[in-house]
Amino acid sequence: MIKQKTNIDFTPNEKFKYLTFFLTLIKWVFWGSVVGIAVGSTSALLLNINDFLTDVREENPFTLFLLPLGGIIIGYMYQYHGNNSRKGNDLILEHIHHGQGEIPLRMGPIVFVSTFITHLLGGSTGREGAAIQMGTSIAEAVNRIFKVDKIDRRILIISGISGGFGSAFGTPLAGTIFGMEIISLGKMKYEAIVPCFVSSLVGHLVSDAWGVEHEHHIIKSIPDLTAMTIIKIIIVSVIFSFASILYSQLRHAIKSFSEKHLKNLMMRAMVGGIIIIILTYVVGSRDYLGRGLPIVKQAFEGEISPWAFLNKIIFTAITMGTGFRGGEVIPLFFIGSTLGNTLSALVNLPTSFLAALGLIAVFCGATNAPIACFIFSIETFEGKGIIYFFMACLISYIFSGHHGIYAAQKIYKPKSRLLNLSEGESLTSIEQKKKDSKSKNNL
Repeated sequence: MIKQKTNIDFTPNEKFKYLTFFLTLIKWVFWGSVVGIAVGSTSALLLNINDFLTDVREENPFTLFLLPLGGIIIGYMYQYHGNNSRKGNDLILEHIHHGQGEIPLRMGPIVFVSTFITHLLGGSTGREGAAIQMGTSIAEAVNRIFKVDKIDRRILIISGISGGFGSAFGTPLAGTIFGMEIISLGKMKYEAIVPCFVSSLVGHLVSDAWGVEHEHHIIKSIPDLTAMTIIKIIIVSVIFSFASILYSQLRHAIKSFSEKHLKNLMMRAMVGGIIIIILTYVVGSRDYLGRGLPIVKQAFEGEISPWAFLNKIIFTAITMGTGFRGGEVIPLFFIGSTLGNTLSALVNLPTSFLAALGLIAVFCGATNAPIACFIFSIETFEGKGIIYFFMACLISYIFSGHHGIYAAQKIYKPKSRLLNLSEGESLTSIEQKKKDSKSKNNL
């Protein structure tokens, strides 16, 4: 039997579609690489300077007393030169949702300087906020230089988020998903996956090339997979989700209160700085200033104060709620790992394991990004305890409800149909409706 040779002929229209697809792919790889190179370099600058400023602060304890003055400087920059950039990450999410206006290019430089001041003088904050805002500022610059169209502009902004996160934490895969996932609850922006991956990977490689060393925590032992262990994991994961709610709600409450009663940004941050100084002497420890990375490390290795997680919640909520800058992910790591350390003796699970589980679960509950957080656990802890981390992310995501640190996150699909929430609402609008409902009931 003679086999006939088949030739696949494409019509001119089909050839044009394939060519367009190929050119689009090249375009996204190019733009993602440009963003990644710039973001990786700026993230390296951010991380190295923050390390230096932390050393300076620890060697010179008097710098804490300059925190109110630093707050005045930060407030001045945002009040008179920041424009809409004072909204921070929420401005980025609003722009992606509505596509209105432009991301201010000044957002990146201002948040960098503000983050440096906050770290130098002892504000309780992290770094990813600065990295993400600088990443999106760079992506916006690329948008303007190449005159990117409206739809693609949003995608490139999302890639800036991924590049900032991936380069800041050395987790390119988690960074890829994080940018696509935090935009909306219940939906991921898959159309952005190529530029997000390229930006996150290139940003990570570039920051590594600049000599950045990311923190590493080791899980010394993993418990056996038994019915009792699963029950314990469920219980502690629910507790971790409640911790994420407590932080998110306290942070937003302090921000709302300060916006209502301290409208001047300089006065607001000055008062916040004074409160942080007072609290430092009330608790009798400086462990809750800055990022607190030594305590995170200690949570994996030995005993710490059982109230360390609560103290960090209060310090960080005041710092961020009164206008200081930086990020909230590392403080969430602090809260989760120290709470896990405290719970380990109560549930009889390995300390380093439960510290790691708490780190991931609190992070997940506060960001509403379970897939990114799960992948983050794989990259950070080398795939150890993968089933437990998946359970923790799933449970924390569900039990944290519609709360989170990103007020502009929109609900594409509610976490449960029983909640009777409208699609397309932001976390802020949901909270406002709850307040309005309570006010009507009280009348």
